[in-house]
Amino acid sequence: MSAAWLGRRLFLTLAMAWVVATIVFLALHMVPGDPAELLLSTSGAMPDPATVQELREKLGLDQPLMVQYGRFLSGLVRGDLGTSLVDDYPVIQEIALRLPRTLELILAGTVIAVVIGVPAGVYAAVHRGGAFDRVASWVTALLLAVPVFVVGTLLVLLLAQTLRVMPAGGFVPLTQDPAQHFKLLTLPAIAIAKGLAAVLFRMTRAATLDALAHDYVRTARAKGLSPRRTLVVHVLRNALNPVVTVLGLQMGTLLGGTVLVEYVFNWPGLSTPLLRAVEGRDYPMVVGIILTISVLFLLINLLVELLHAAIDPRVQHG
Repeated sequence: MSAAWLGRRLFLTLAMAWVVATIVFLALHMVPGDPAELLLSTSGAMPDPATVQELREKLGLDQPLMVQYGRFLSGLVRGDLGTSLVDDYPVIQEIALRLPRTLELILAGTVIAVVIGVPAGVYAAVHRGGAFDRVASWVTALLLAVPVFVVGTLLVLLLAQTLRVMPAGGFVPLTQDPAQHFKLLTLPAIAIAKGLAAVLFRMTRAATLDALAHDYVRTARAKGLSPRRTLVVHVLRNALNPVVTVLGLQMGTLLGGTVLVEYVFNWPGLSTPLLRAVEGRDYPMVVGIILTISVLFLLINLLVELLHAAIDPRVQHG
């Protein structure tokens, strides 16, 4: 992996992060109404103008737009996302507390999806048209059609309330009780994994079928390579690129899609402060969480490109 190619990818990632931050800043100022007035409004009553002006000065809304933009970018560079207007608590500290829990949930769901979806996709492609292929294709179509909150509710109803083999929800720190922590993590991770496993199954199956149809596979078999070695050395290496791409995109999507799962299972990730901030018009908290999710999405895309380059060095040369 060349240093020049890596430098270009890092520069593009930083540039996209700046674009996202700018869009979020402009979107906040394009919202109709005065944020300070909306925040202070209760039950439709108009707030006191002096109080509104005081809050505007506290938020820096009385400054010219470019001054506000400069302060906004300066705070981002320093890692200062502002202070919550509801709790008077630094936004960065709230995110630092909640983000690892959301990432743990996404990582657990991704591991489950990869362990199930990728091998199943390869097996279905190798045995195309067989009973497993037909049943698995039908099951994945069903999983993609059912919303994640429905799956989560069914898991709670079946495994927690009916069979009583798993806890319905909640959170226990890993350092306090590791066994209970992973038990509470299992059901939400399965709920998140269901859609990703279905997508990975379909993509792996399609990519493997495409690779199996190439001439180099027939040549390898003609030279006496065993079917297993041909599959591992020649087929899977070429089929992994589109699978890695889809996996990276889906992981980024999961960053914004865990809200319902965390709510159903009472998992205290980023969804709790995000929902509370939206309801309470806590703009610094909303902006901080949205920026965090956006930057993580960009970092995941960068990691996908690095994996592409490791799997197929031709990626570095376009």
